[in-house]
This record gives sequence, structure tokens and C-alpha cells, in this order.
Amino acid sequence: MRYSKPMITMLGSFLIVNSAWSMPPSTQIGDIGAIVDTTTPASKSHQFIELELNIQTALRQALQGDAASLTRPQLEAAKQSDKVADIQWLHSVNYDFAEKKNQQADIAILSAFSQLPADVLQKNLATVTQINRDATQGQREQALADAEGINYLYFLADALGPRLGNAFINAYNNGEIGKAAALIKASEVSTSAAKSHFNYPRPFLQPDNTIHLVPDSVVVKDNKPYSATGGAFPSGHTNTGYTDALLLAEMLPERFVPLIDRGARYGFSRVVLGVHYPLDVIGSRMVVERNIAHYLNDPQYRQMFEQAKTQLRTALEKECGMTLQACAKSEGRDDPYTDPAMTTFYRFTMTYGLPAQHKEATPVNVPDGAEVLLEAPLPNLSATERKHLMVKTAYAGGYPLSGSDEQSFWHRLNLHDAVRQATH
Repeated sequence: MRYSKPMITMLGSFLIVNSAWSMPPSTQIGDIGAIVDTTTPASKSHQFIELELNIQTALRQALQGDAASLTRPQLEAAKQSDKVADIQWLHSVNYDFAEKKNQQADIAILSAFSQLPADVLQKNLATVTQINRDATQGQREQALADAEGINYLYFLADALGPRLGNAFINAYNNGEIGKAAALIKASEVSTSAAKSHFNYPRPFLQPDNTIHLVPDSVVVKDNKPYSATGGAFPSGHTNTGYTDALLLAEMLPERFVPLIDRGARYGFSRVVLGVHYPLDVIGSRMVVERNIAHYLNDPQYRQMFEQAKTQLRTALEKECGMTLQACAKSEGRDDPYTDPAMTTFYRFTMTYGLPAQHKEATPVNVPDGAEVLLEAPLPNLSATERKHLMVKTAYAGGYPLSGSDEQSFWHRLNLHDAVRQATH
């Protein structure tokens, strides 16, 4: 595996200590909530609200199928149909995703969780409680849609803006992006082994907790309080959401930043529902970035990826009726994931305001091959330049889950700022 090789250390001018993107945010959770609201059905944009409704309608239709109504058993058994996902193509390739091996690598990346002091875990609980209790109705509705749509890709459409987002829904429903749909979902490395290993109880199971479990008024609409089973750390839903978002971003680099922001936004939804702590979400981001880099460095996987990418881009251009570059352009106030405020949001999700355990400046060590994550959005940069950029835009060190050099790298990796700095 590529990450068993020695790491490359970038020092000197590339070790940034006082940059805007490397310092912990002073933003308050209430300020973050106002940004998040713009990405929910509470948006002030009629076009974006219409897109959100189209996403919810498409999801409910996929879940319900030919049944007279949508029930919870249908929801729990739902998965992508052969119409939207080209499972036959995926099976014909016979690629070994090496899930068990990758699961063990992910556990190693997250091992610092077991040594966290009690005060950090208490702050972890206090933060999810505040976000959960202060969540607006729009945030709760979006969180429910995100949660119940885990087996599909519809949630990604709102990060594409109304024009490209609706084209994506149409192409997905028509089976025109079947290879991408199948490959993206197959690339999700289950967190089940990690959950069993760390065995940490969910927020709503803690003694004397005040978590509000949100009734489902959006998908099944039976008002059953949304809950979850199994361990909390790391977040399985965030693992799914961030994997889907990052892989689509690699296929659609024109929307790279909005899509990784959507991955972070999906994780935030888990905190809104009170079923995950911030560290569950942060840990899942870390392992997803590691897993996708691992896959993209595998020639056989890369061959599948390129086939899926080509089909996806061709289908979206057809649905858009214009070039993909034109279709992917920002639509201003109707396109909240392109708003500069999302930078503040993404930086917040790097730590969720949890305290640093130590503040001394430490070098950023880039694992060999990690730079592949910036290849699609920054094709004109060499591998060395992409590594330098990862170091330059890395978040401050010393936060929870930053243990070894490799653990610290995946915690500090800031893909949002890396791409924005290179393209603006």
C-alpha cells in the first residue's frame, strides 16, 4: 500500500503558522448556523428551494418505487436499482476493493481517539448538544433528507447549483451515469469495524443528555424520532456522504470546492440530528480522504474511474444542453455552495471549535500519493507543487485526532483552501 512508504516532509517556507487558513476559527456556532441555513429549504432563493424539493421528490420516488405509499420498512431496505447504477459493469471488472485491509488502515488513522482526555470528550458532547438544540427547522429538514437518502446520490445535486443540479437528477434517474453511480457507492469503505473497535456511545445515550431526536417530517413523514444504532465513532453516514462527494468532485473538478463543502455539510447534518459528535464527523473525513487517495493511486481502480468519469461528463453535457464548463458556472445567490461564506463553514468543520491539545508549530508530512486528491482540480500543477500546496494550506496542528505524522496530516488536510488558493 502506498502509505507504508516513507513520508515526504515539507519544511521552510511551506510550514505556515500564521496564515488565515491555518489558524483555528473564532467563529461562533450561531454564525455557522446562519451560513448553513442558506443550504437548506429555508434558503431565500426560490430556485434553490425548488432544487431541494426536486431532490426530495426524486428520493421519495426512488424509495417508494411502485408501492402505494412510502413506509419505513421500504426505507430500511432501499438501495440503488439496476436502472440507475450499472452493477453489471462493476461486477464485470471484478475489482477487489480490499475492504477489510482498508478498514484496518482506517482504524490506525483514528487510533488517537482512544487516548483523548475527558475534557475533550466533554467538549465534544457539549458541542453536539448546542448544535442539535439550536438547529433551525430548515437544518433539521435537510438533515433528515440527508440521513434517509444515504443509499442514493441525490443529495449531491444541491452542491451543483440549480442548473447542473437538475441535470444531474435527470441523468441519474435515467440511468445515464450508471457507472459513476455504481463505482462511487462501491468505494465506500464501511466504518463497521472501526465502530466496533472504538465502541463509543452515541450522544443521546450519554447519562443526563439533553439531545433532541428529530421527528421525520420530510421523507417517510411518520414523525418517528430519527435515531441510530451501533457505535458513534466514526460516523458511517459521514463516511458515505464525504466519499460520494469527494469522488464526484474528482469527476467534476469544475465543482470541486462546492462538492467537498457538501461532504462537510453532510457531516454537519449528523450533528444536527444529535446522533454523532463532531469528532465522529472529523474522523470520517480523515479516513475518506485517505481511502480515496489510496484508490486513485491504484491503476486498475483508476481505469474504472476514468470510464465512469467520461460517461458522467458526457451525460451531464447532454442534459445541460451546453458545455459542462458553462453549465457548472456559479449561479450567484441561487447557488449557495459557491458563496464565499462556505469557506468559513468548511474551516469550522475542521475542528468544530474543539480545543487544541498543544499549539506548537509542527511540520506537515505529506504521505506519498496523497497529492493525487488535487490532480483533477489543479491539473497544471506538478505532483511536487500539489504537495507544497497541501502543506501551505494545512490547518493548524495539535487538535484532537492528531497523533502520529500521518494522523496529523489527514486531520490538517484542507482541500477547500488548497484549491481556492490556487484558483483565485
